[in-house]
Amino acid sequence: MVKRSLEASTTGIQIAKKAFGLKGWTQDNLAFEIGIKTRQPIWRFFTAKPVDRQIFTDICLMLDLDWREIADNPPADFGIREGDKVNDLNINDLVKKVRSLRYEKIQYQCGVLNLLDANHRVNLNDIYIDVNILEKIASKQWLEVTNFQDIDPDQFDRFGMGEIAQSHISGMEAINKYTRLRVLGKPGIGKTTFLQHLAIQCNEGDFADNKIVIFITLQTFAQESRTKNEFSLLNYIYKEFATVGISNANSVEDLLKQGRVLLLMDGLDEVLNKDIALVMKEIRRFSDIYYKNQFVATCRIASQKLNLAGFTDVEIAPFNSEQINIFAQKWFVSFTNAKEGRTRSREFITELEDPINWQFRRVVNTPLFLHLACWIFYEQEKLPIKRSEFYKQSLDLLLGKWDEVRGIERDEIYQGFLLPQKLKLFSEIASATFEEGRYFFGQPELEEIIGSYLVKLPNASNDSEEIRYDSESVLRAIESQHGVLAERARGIFSFSYLAFHEYFTARKIVANYNLLAYGTSLEDLVSHISDRRWREIFLFTAAMLRSADGLMQLMKKRIDTIMQDDNYLQEFLTWASQKSFTTPLQPKVATVRAFYLALSRAPHIASQFTLASTLDQGMILDTGLDNLLSLCTINQDIPHAHACGEALDDIRMTVLDLGLHKSLEKLYDEFPHSSHKQRFKSWWQENYKAWVEELKMAIATHRNINHPWEFSSDQQIVLQNYYDANQLLLDCLSSNCEVTAGVREQIEATLLLPQRELESHEWG
Repeated sequence: MVKRSLEASTTGIQIAKKAFGLKGWTQDNLAFEIGIKTRQPIWRFFTAKPVDRQIFTDICLMLDLDWREIADNPPADFGIREGDKVNDLNINDLVKKVRSLRYEKIQYQCGVLNLLDANHRVNLNDIYIDVNILEKIASKQWLEVTNFQDIDPDQFDRFGMGEIAQSHISGMEAINKYTRLRVLGKPGIGKTTFLQHLAIQCNEGDFADNKIVIFITLQTFAQESRTKNEFSLLNYIYKEFATVGISNANSVEDLLKQGRVLLLMDGLDEVLNKDIALVMKEIRRFSDIYYKNQFVATCRIASQKLNLAGFTDVEIAPFNSEQINIFAQKWFVSFTNAKEGRTRSREFITELEDPINWQFRRVVNTPLFLHLACWIFYEQEKLPIKRSEFYKQSLDLLLGKWDEVRGIERDEIYQGFLLPQKLKLFSEIASATFEEGRYFFGQPELEEIIGSYLVKLPNASNDSEEIRYDSESVLRAIESQHGVLAERARGIFSFSYLAFHEYFTARKIVANYNLLAYGTSLEDLVSHISDRRWREIFLFTAAMLRSADGLMQLMKKRIDTIMQDDNYLQEFLTWASQKSFTTPLQPKVATVRAFYLALSRAPHIASQFTLASTLDQGMILDTGLDNLLSLCTINQDIPHAHACGEALDDIRMTVLDLGLHKSLEKLYDEFPHSSHKQRFKSWWQENYKAWVEELKMAIATHRNINHPWEFSSDQQIVLQNYYDANQLLLDCLSSNCEVTAGVREQIEATLLLPQRELESHEWG
């Protein structure tokens, strides 16, 4: 007979009453803390009457007491049938039996994934990628905001997010290393999938084949426990076993006492605030009593303050390049077939690795966003030209649909925010910080921005203390629910991706422009045209505007002022403009095709470039002549002199201009073509420098290049800004933004013109 109750000894009661007095509680308080409806068991405990053994141990746990010291004649082996120790043979048979009975349920519960935004179910083993685990949690560091000031934007997405110079271990290594593990990670990084993988591995005997796996969704556990007013993992497990015909409570106790259970608990952050304290207390109590078992819980990184004593915290790292490639192949194979899937995945990775898609590459390092990118590519056979559309879909997932699809209920003040309100709040945060050049910001500043937004809402409170409290609550809700904001170190936040920071900043500009119906916000943006930090803001803004005509015109006018006050730079632009009119034919698309057709053949033969030279003699010839001059003047040695002669031979055969052709023929004839080394060396020593000067003169006379332009350091900076701004303007025009044909043609016709030529053009 199993002893189901315990009673306190006389000495134990005295110890318990002293501990109870130090707590300052009433018996009702204690009953609430251990999750029971009435204080009667508390009264029975303090009057040495029998109390259910679980409640007895709960009372002792809450009073920080060892139940064995309080109980009268405590059993030697708590939890095992008294007088009937379970031997290894019996427990092994029991494990096999229970595993067999629970096999189908675990496969049903954990073996299939419903991919978001795709009406498609896949077997977990067909798409799962083993995760990398970081044993050092970056956001637990104590740092100041000043530690983040010198971080290059290229390092932004990786700093403090588990990617820079941190060693990692595989997910399975972490499970084998720690018996009590809490796996942290940002939304969509694969925490639940990792837990499901562990369950399937154990269920199929590939991991911990001497244990019974139990998978518990903590939100469901909390909901059912609140309904019954009893937060008991043991009773919950009894019920789980009963569904497959295991009704003997002693069998469950035997398995737990002998350490034969792998308990997987998913979604600690998804438990409502009103239940979280009781759930965490029960996990701590249960894991302390049945300490021989293995426990794994998951929680979002932002909710790590929900501390589980005795558990080791680790973090799931974002996918690296190899994991992205493997996941993509598995994804496309699961949606098509092996042959087509491999082909489509190669096409996807090729496009993802295109330098133009570097921002996509950074964001798709989590399974959630990588799945979204694969799904878009699967449907459209390309990544979206407008990156703003991809980020909009990504943020829609994080800000609402991700919780909605999984049935997650939240209970903070933030729950009442509609999607437009969330977007507006993030835009306020992004704009205020990006304008000042800060990617990282302290918690007080962030709460101040949130508070300023909250007071503008309908029915907002005027009480400063209440606003401060609500601002902190909203910040924690944002961080834990979405992962749009991330705590990089204690009390220091940023947007989780630089692209999100830039996207929301651009969104604020567009919203202001649409709201005010005039260009003030665009004029403010254009003032940053020479600041490299703002490049992505320009591209996002151009893509999001209903009409980008105004922005393009403002950018063009601003660019034209960059060099307008420097006469020497204006002379340089005039020379470049004159050069553009020396080409017999205007450059054509066919020129590019002919040039690259020739370039793709090996070895390169001058005659292969004849077609390209005929279509656009000037551009191709000037490029070749410039390379020839560099070869002849930069490297003053005999081997390069030989190479210079060979390059001259190639170029002279393509020249159509008679005067230049005669000059180059003369220079070619003067060049010694003898293989006699000593004769060539003598010519090189006596004549090479004069020969090079004659070559420079011929090119300057006939092609007007090799002009001795000399720019000061300040002028070089201005020139670079001018070049970069024009490149940005062209990139915006090429970004599939909405620009009318007339504006586009006017901009392209007046690119890189000096001021006096610009004055002859009028905007339509």
